[in-house]
Amino acid sequence: MSTGPTGEIYRVDWLPGTDVLHGTCHCGAEHTTQDPVEMWEWMLGHPEGHRPRGNGS
Repeated sequence: MSTGPTGEIYRVDWLPGTDVLHGTCHCGAEHTTQDPVEMWEWMLGHPEGHRPRGNGS
């Protein structure tokens, strides 16, 4: 069930020649894993565990 567009974009890239997935959340945080379930749980768990790029702390 969808409540309409949220404007949030999640991106998952597969790194060819590997089993590695690289995800980018709509907030700019990035995560790498071999487990697709872990990837989606991380993305949908926003903001827990998310540190956007450029955050020096």
